[in-house]
Amino acid sequence: MEVKGNEAEKNPLPDALRYDALVEQRFVQLEKVFAANRPKEDLTKLRIAFEFARDRHGLQTRKSGEPYILHPIAVAQILADMQMDLVTVETALLHDVVEDTGTGIDEIQKLFGNEVAACVDGVTKLGKIHLYSREEQQAESVRKMLLAMVSDIRVIIVKLADRLHNLHTIDSLSREKQTRIGQETLDIYAPIAHRLGMGKMRSELEDLAFHAIDPEAHADIVGQIENKRKASQEFLDGIRKILEQKLARESIPARVEGRLKRPYSVYLKLKKQKIPIEQVYDLLALRIITDSLKNCYAALGVIHNEWPPIPGRIKDFIAMPRQNGYQSLHTSVMGNTGQAFEVQIRTEEMHRLAEEGVAAHWKYKEGQRHKSEEEQYIKWMRQLVEWQQEMRDPGEFMSTLKVDLYSDEVYVFTPKGKVVVLPRDSTPVDFAYAIHSDVGNACVGAKVNNRIVPLRYALRNGDVAEVLTQPGHMPSKDWLSFVKTSKARNKIKQIINATERSKAIEIGEKYFEKEARRLSIPISKLDEDILKQVLEDYGVGKLEDLYANLGYGKIEARPILIRFSPEHAAQEEARVQELAAQAPVYNPADKELKNLALRVKGVNDVLLYRASCCNPIPGEPIVGYITRGKGVAVHSINCTNVQNLLYEVERKIDVEWAKTGVESFDVQISIMTDDRPGMLAQFTQVLFSENSNIRTLEARGDMERDGDGAVVEMKIEVRDQRQLDKILSALRRIPGVRDIERKA
Repeated sequence: MEVKGNEAEKNPLPDALRYDALVEQRFVQLEKVFAANRPKEDLTKLRIAFEFARDRHGLQTRKSGEPYILHPIAVAQILADMQMDLVTVETALLHDVVEDTGTGIDEIQKLFGNEVAACVDGVTKLGKIHLYSREEQQAESVRKMLLAMVSDIRVIIVKLADRLHNLHTIDSLSREKQTRIGQETLDIYAPIAHRLGMGKMRSELEDLAFHAIDPEAHADIVGQIENKRKASQEFLDGIRKILEQKLARESIPARVEGRLKRPYSVYLKLKKQKIPIEQVYDLLALRIITDSLKNCYAALGVIHNEWPPIPGRIKDFIAMPRQNGYQSLHTSVMGNTGQAFEVQIRTEEMHRLAEEGVAAHWKYKEGQRHKSEEEQYIKWMRQLVEWQQEMRDPGEFMSTLKVDLYSDEVYVFTPKGKVVVLPRDSTPVDFAYAIHSDVGNACVGAKVNNRIVPLRYALRNGDVAEVLTQPGHMPSKDWLSFVKTSKARNKIKQIINATERSKAIEIGEKYFEKEARRLSIPISKLDEDILKQVLEDYGVGKLEDLYANLGYGKIEARPILIRFSPEHAAQEEARVQELAAQAPVYNPADKELKNLALRVKGVNDVLLYRASCCNPIPGEPIVGYITRGKGVAVHSINCTNVQNLLYEVERKIDVEWAKTGVESFDVQISIMTDDRPGMLAQFTQVLFSENSNIRTLEARGDMERDGDGAVVEMKIEVRDQRQLDKILSALRRIPGVRDIERKA
């Protein structure tokens, strides 16, 4: 029954009936779309899955107050629009029943079959993953995600659709949760969609996440785009008419679409290049979709014949596809009015794959998937799953994942003409390991375009690289400071760790024996039961592991040895008490004792200091690195030196901020801003209102910005990361501020 107009106001339906009608209406819409896209599928199974989910969710509601069942229907609708198969859409309808209603996976299997049950189980497990937890838990969560994706890619496709709908309905959550979900999306889910070739999904996820994280910045970018929309649309319409006429004259069948660059993409470009929106070349873009490869290149000729191309802005992703399978011709040209714009050219098939990626392979006939095509999208996942078995450090695993998710690409040729795809700024060492691990290990030099280059050389598109090798050569630690690929970094670390470990075992054993002689404790007569307990207490399985920790400086020999000699235990207790009595009394005014704000977890008598390269502050995630003879250096997790230092996992140590009376820490920031009167006054006003003091200040013109910009360098005092975040957020809101970087 449908009630309209004034009747609805006079005789409103009870909530339960109104919601039942709405739920049924949404499902019928889903049913129609699914039936239109996949006419051979059994709609009865879809109806059964819907009714099962509706009954199990019952009266459950979302934070917004609407019936919970509307969420799985909406997720299923997204997947039906993508023309996904019945198993995927059934999974979407059922994806929350196990976690939220207590339904067992066995019941799902009995009613809907093994395939649906496996997918629902996979999505349920992904739902329990908390990506923004402690580093160890985060790494383990992402490993589980990768394993689920490798077993059936539809699991992550459902999860992406689930995240997309959650972002559309995020307003009812707290700001803290919105920010966390948005950041999680930008860090993990959107890049995964990109690696799976799902361009449309990635774009929507990024823009919605951007809005969730920073609504003010999002509104500012959208406002700038909207201010130019009318003029931009008129410009694109004019260019499109000219193009359509030129293409028709050359008998090139094509449809031409215009678009403005997405808000998040514009935001990244403005932030990275520190330019105004007027200088974004690809803000305006046209897309030509034609019928054949031949006509793609013919259309490119038509464009360059009409408008001059901008040098360095022509990219042929048809001849050299991206790793996610993306194919298209890109060119940026200058319009007759001096307005630059981008043109993308592709076939219908290329366009479908660019928009949908791996999901496009479910549009198959007679229920057969293209497994070989699907395989290309998850090859990188399989490699990560294999590598993670060798990675003992969760931080190492997460950094490897981010390199693989975020990398732009460079195309390099072997002397025989084979194309090797590498992350941008890769080096000849990365190229060598991409050829083969043995080639990488034996690399001693390289030629690029027939001339000798340093191993640090950043490879460029079109370079022809040749590796010079020497049998028996081993990789250098220094390589870790410049290699870009996960494979190169992991192989180098494996060899260095093995070499360093053997040295550490040798050093540790000698140190242990020397200390035993000093204490007159015969090693040959150590009690085996006590030794077994010592190994267990120190978390190692073998004596050589204990020696390795001693050699790395992570533990001391004396406390271990006195456990084998009761007469030394009393002496040790007296020594510890004496040291405690001599310890300095902490005075908050004493700048030299600031580092008492740091401590090794569970230990109080270790020398620590803040690394000068990053100068971490309280509240900031930190990691300790055991140096030789200097104690423990404490770095920010985000410090660029951390990954280069922590190739030796054994020298990493957990550190934490202690609760002390420390008043302030110095932080260096650099502000890129418009060069106009009053900016410095606004900066100082922000710092005054946040109770922060300026230690040093220097302002200069930005020569790279043609005189219309300025750079302000400031050293300010802050109490902790929270205060710094508030200051930076307030500074960014000042009109004219383009970007802010923390130096140290």
